[in-house]
Amino acid sequence: MAAAAPVAEGVPGRGPPGEVIHLNVGGKRFSTSRQTLTWIPDSFFSSLLSGRISTLKDETGAIFIDRDPTVFAPILNFLRTKELDPRGVHGSSLLHEAQFYGLTPLVRRLQLREELDRSSCGNVLFNGYLPPPVFPVKRRNRHSLVGPQQTGGRPAPVRRSNTMPPNLGNAGLLGRMLDEKAPPSPSGLPEEPGMVRLVCGHHNWIAVAYTQFLVCYSLKEASGWQLVFSSPRLDWPIERLALTARVLGGALGEHDKMVAAATGSEILLWALRAEGGGSEIGVFHLGVPVEALFFVGNQLIATSHTGRIGVWNAVTKHWQVQEVQPITSYDAAGSFLLLGCNNGSIYYVDVQKFPLRMKDNDLLVSELYRDPAEDGVTALSVYLTPKTSDSGNWIEIAYGTSSGGVRVIVQHPETVGSGPQLFQTFTVHRSPVTKIMLSEKHLISVCADNNHVRTWSVTRFRGMISTQPGSTPLASFKILALESADGHGGCSAGNDIGPFGERDDQQVFIQKVVPSASQLFVRLSSTGQRVCSVRSVDGSPTTAFTVLECEGSRRLGSRPRRYLLTGQANGSLAMWDLTTAMDGLGQAPAGGLTEEELMEQLEQCELAPLASSRGSLPSPSPRTSLTSLHSASSNTSLSGRRGSPSPPQAEARRRGGGSFVERCQELVRSGPEPRRPPTPAPRPSVGLGAPLAPPKMKLNETSF
Repeated sequence: MAAAAPVAEGVPGRGPPGEVIHLNVGGKRFSTSRQTLTWIPDSFFSSLLSGRISTLKDETGAIFIDRDPTVFAPILNFLRTKELDPRGVHGSSLLHEAQFYGLTPLVRRLQLREELDRSSCGNVLFNGYLPPPVFPVKRRNRHSLVGPQQTGGRPAPVRRSNTMPPNLGNAGLLGRMLDEKAPPSPSGLPEEPGMVRLVCGHHNWIAVAYTQFLVCYSLKEASGWQLVFSSPRLDWPIERLALTARVLGGALGEHDKMVAAATGSEILLWALRAEGGGSEIGVFHLGVPVEALFFVGNQLIATSHTGRIGVWNAVTKHWQVQEVQPITSYDAAGSFLLLGCNNGSIYYVDVQKFPLRMKDNDLLVSELYRDPAEDGVTALSVYLTPKTSDSGNWIEIAYGTSSGGVRVIVQHPETVGSGPQLFQTFTVHRSPVTKIMLSEKHLISVCADNNHVRTWSVTRFRGMISTQPGSTPLASFKILALESADGHGGCSAGNDIGPFGERDDQQVFIQKVVPSASQLFVRLSSTGQRVCSVRSVDGSPTTAFTVLECEGSRRLGSRPRRYLLTGQANGSLAMWDLTTAMDGLGQAPAGGLTEEELMEQLEQCELAPLASSRGSLPSPSPRTSLTSLHSASSNTSLSGRRGSPSPPQAEARRRGGGSFVERCQELVRSGPEPRRPPTPAPRPSVGLGAPLAPPKMKLNETSF
């Protein structure tokens, strides 16, 4: 048994420099001289041996230090030789221990080694950096429906809606309350007003939403990205953002562009000008919380899970609201808007024709298909094949259900009157399907069971899906993207994992492991293979991200480019060239995160068990919202490892080890083991720099 042998505080040790000191570090014995341990002033060891902090000795009289002996060995070797030999120890672990022991020369050397691999200019994929914009002045009239927002702009002609007039009740009181303080975050803590909450892009335009204002950038061929619009400061935090950069027949003619922001049930819409500036079109109300906001052509669409849909048409300047069944998913293709509902039905609206066919202020909403089992349609994806006849397209629809089913239905151009026909059914999920994507080459589904992804390869004949040989299983993998248990300062809608990309090209998932992470992993949506990883150039956490398909320039040989846009906690925006990353596919590691990378990410947070039962499942959400059930980074592909586990893996499971995810789940359920507090270290000197890691955030157990 170890016995405590406190030394009187402030009494210096009187041993000679050559005195042998015996240490017991985590159960392993080390012997060295007093001079070796104390040649660095103001370190842990000089304080320990001078009596400024108490010591704990084992039964042999050796000083006990409750730290990792594996990491201590290269540290002791550095104290002996002043040379660094990591001996296979991870650099971050070595730096952490060096900071604990207060070894300033070693800390500086390790930090310099890390700086060699990182640069404030980013890596080869780093394409651009937009600094935080200037915070706008206060918006004085919260409910003004029309008027130029920047000097030099003329107001667009606007007709106020007679269907859904703005609700002005209690606006004055709410405005005064919000004037005095910034809106709180979901956790109740003050929110950073300069943090990027949402980012979206369309063609060569980008819209970035902060807590109480938004800005728009346009790509100029010669001068690059330029700020062309900045909204006034709003009285409410922005929760949804939508942008359209190619509108025909809008308020300003064929060059019209629009941006919309929403919070609660309110929607604010602006018209933008390519040369700069913009004007406010109006404030519209859905009457219920807006959960999805997007454009279909020149129509602004807002939906809510309650079953209410709102449409604003740029030609008629008319805002129309209608009730349908509770909406659990949606998708758009061409001029068609499809709604998946909890009664198992798929409804469609032709938003291009409805202004001419509208009767009695009702949208022309038609039932397209009903699920055979009448399960709720929780995910929806529409694919329009190239035109095959004069009568129209061959329409293909993939949808997921609340019971975990994945179905594919097709609509023949010659049989429009008979409705879509069931083509394929997959029952590989046991939890509700939260995302689905049907593209030219792949069918991808994601379920609520730890964000499990299943993919199939799609066979086509003359552009149409074929049964010979049909869809074949391709891969099964998981994505880790944890959410904060007490609410994160960002907006979850800005952290959607995807998949992103055009449907006739390879699509990707974007993986952010923990809420405060500054590193993102880009993975193929078809196989889970890692394309690349990017890290913020300024070290600030990434709070929002999206993928932008940017048009090519008019220069000879130019081609469209794909960019990853990352919004940071400090308000900046970074751009990464995914086209270059896709061209170099195969150079990155074959799978997702390794266990070492995963543990490095998880060190930034704490896992908190969830109070509710693990058997409960989340309610289905629209396709654009981010599910709170994300999963781990295992990757099983039919082209790679498959079949039963190897004998060592099976033996580990019989011993209770299991997979990495299972071990994490068991660790969370059993709770943290009681640990002896480490031997206290003296307060580090100014030269030691900032702490190694920011404060950890608590995460839901169900995130695994």
